[in-house]
Amino acid sequence: MAYFKDQKKLKAVTFSYDDGTTQDIRLIELLNKYNLKCTFNLNSELLGQRGILIREDQRVSHYKIFPEDVKYVYDGHEVAVHTLTHPHLPEIADEKEIIRQVSKDRENLSELVGYDVYGMAYPGGGINNDDRVAEIIKNNTEIRYCRTITNTDSFDPQTNLYRFNPNVFHIMEYDRLMEMGKQFVDMKCDTPKIFYIWGHSFEMDLRPDNWIKLEEFFKFISNRDDIFYGTNSEVLL
Repeated sequence: MAYFKDQKKLKAVTFSYDDGTTQDIRLIELLNKYNLKCTFNLNSELLGQRGILIREDQRVSHYKIFPEDVKYVYDGHEVAVHTLTHPHLPEIADEKEIIRQVSKDRENLSELVGYDVYGMAYPGGGINNDDRVAEIIKNNTEIRYCRTITNTDSFDPQTNLYRFNPNVFHIMEYDRLMEMGKQFVDMKCDTPKIFYIWGHSFEMDLRPDNWIKLEEFFKFISNRDDIFYGTNSEVLL
């Protein structure tokens, strides 16, 4: 029987956050407080850029971590690929450009953090991946898993790691987050199960109580004897 990281635990919780914005710093403080692990997916050619996004009819900061700060900020967690410049990969006809966006980002990030980067999250909303893109990445890069934004109700491990579906879109689906969290905590299992949460830390600034709610969830899901808490690579590979 397979266990997570050679520990006698059949349940694992992992987090994945995209874009590398400065709100990651506050998020990491909370993750560390509750001994949780996360994978952060970065666009290396956008690091250090300053921007504002309009979400829910309000302005939210989209300032990116500076490249020289990446190793320090994400220490203890995992850094993974989000492509160089955040394009919609299924719309790129040129296979070489898809490979460049992924491989060069992996190379840049590996240099910044000082270890080999193997993970990835597909950039963009909507249908941001397909079989063609997944096969290109699998056959032409060093990437070993790719996360989609298509939520699944199942906690079962998935066979296709190049189109790996998460469970819930963090605080933006708070009721689902808590419901699935309670289901996962109460679950008795004899085979491995994975609870995978994803999002963007800048979304925490959209509502006054988002940070409070997220900490409530972290407190609830963390420090349980029968759960392994790891980065995406630690859980999936």
